[in-house]
Amino acid sequence: MPAGFSAADFLALLPELVVTAGSIVVLAIDLLLRPEPRTPARTTRAPGAPPAPSGAASTVDRDGLPTREKVLAGVTVATIAGAAVAVLPSVGQHTTILGGLLAIDSFAFFFKTLFLLSAALTVLMSSRYLTIEFAHAGEYYFLVLCATLGMMIIASAIDLITIFIGLETMAVSFYVLAGFIRPSRRSNEAAVKYFILGAFSLGILLYGMSLLYGLTGSTELRAIATGLAGVEPGAMLPLAVLLLVAGIGFKIAAVPFHMWAPDVYEGAPTPITALLSVGSKAASFAMLMRIFIEGLPAFRIDNLGVAFGQPFGWRVLFHFLSIASMTVGNIAALTQTNTKRLLAYSSIAHAGYVLIGIVAGPPRGITAALVYLMVYSFMQLGAFAVVVMLRRRHVIGDELKDLTGLSRTHPATAAAMLVFMLSLGGIPPTAGFMGKLWLFGAAIDAGYVWLAIIGVINSAVSLYYYVRIVVFMWIREESTVPDAVRPSPGVAAVLIIAVAGTILLGIYPQVLFDVASTSAASLGAEPLTGNR
Repeated sequence: MPAGFSAADFLALLPELVVTAGSIVVLAIDLLLRPEPRTPARTTRAPGAPPAPSGAASTVDRDGLPTREKVLAGVTVATIAGAAVAVLPSVGQHTTILGGLLAIDSFAFFFKTLFLLSAALTVLMSSRYLTIEFAHAGEYYFLVLCATLGMMIIASAIDLITIFIGLETMAVSFYVLAGFIRPSRRSNEAAVKYFILGAFSLGILLYGMSLLYGLTGSTELRAIATGLAGVEPGAMLPLAVLLLVAGIGFKIAAVPFHMWAPDVYEGAPTPITALLSVGSKAASFAMLMRIFIEGLPAFRIDNLGVAFGQPFGWRVLFHFLSIASMTVGNIAALTQTNTKRLLAYSSIAHAGYVLIGIVAGPPRGITAALVYLMVYSFMQLGAFAVVVMLRRRHVIGDELKDLTGLSRTHPATAAAMLVFMLSLGGIPPTAGFMGKLWLFGAAIDAGYVWLAIIGVINSAVSLYYYVRIVVFMWIREESTVPDAVRPSPGVAAVLIIAVAGTILLGIYPQVLFDVASTSAASLGAEPLTGNR
């Protein structure tokens, strides 16, 4: 047994070990099962796509999916389910493992649950999509599991080095997944932009981390908080904080670090866009909370410096990021004609809403942020599942006009999309309304009345472009969606789960509030036990 490790550590790491083992099994199955030749879908609207190669029809099941791809998807979902079961014993625990590198607490449990749920729904909506795109399912599901593993590490990480390892595991997987549709120029462009800007932002983030290490001599967040307590900030600490805010701002796609999001969201495979907008964003917020709430709590309100004769702390920076993200995201979304780009700018605005909780601070502000991240995952994944359903041979299906007449040909799907749009806009009795109500209430309690008012105004503005989607589905006369298009069983399952979550958490959110409150309370608290 390596020094500093114990058998209990490996038991606590069981969820991550299950995901790691599952990813290896997926690769092995992909290698051992013989590929089935099939004729790929040719996307006429994707510039630069080569003619589809000829081939024999594949062996398919009654759902129209190749048997090999269905096996790979089943193993991936089983892996995620196994990891979810392995996470359950960590409920109520509050300890550290691996010499203080990882925390097993309610905060980590909350985010791991969110990540595994997002990954499972992404896999469910991917099977038919991969068949249409003629993409290799083995590598795809392997990378999805690797990205999920990275997100889970971030949720538990309480050391800057561990945070970096988790972040890179997640980011590298998403770099490849964004360009997974190799014949598509849009997908290739998305991957290149994401990689270049992601590497640049990572350098900024690492520079900030290195300055924190130089100031304290430690990479452990709680040791950093202790080392900086009562210390005059000087010039290096404000610089470190600025670099950290900039690096994390890119990861959460907050204005002015959002420039990559619309192009990447549009060009990436639609299921990956969904996982990026939910899982990656939530993981980045988990990293933000760990670093600033646990590592820099003494500098939240003031002590960081003086501006215009007034002391300030790091929450001022997030205050401005929140306002800028809400405003720019919603205004930019008003003119979009591509559904994925519209949801990208919407995602930027929602990052601004979550930042309201960061500004309000613990405990209620952090609780509200956790609540909103969970409810956002249901409505966002559901909306992208509808876009996935519209993808068919010769039609990408990601333009607003592709939704025209959906209520007449697929009324149940249109009704589900209506629920998601109302929830994203914050209309009762949906989960989105309860999430925003909790966020704005936390801001008012913390004295940020104007921030709450700006949030309400932006929510009202966002209703315009959400209603545009509803108009295309329900009011436009001509229909562009043929009757033959049907959601695959996986997409149908995602829509059912997403609608159920959006409605139930809007009607009875108390359970989620209680879990989020417990998770927020464990953030920054000293562990009861630990292998330090």
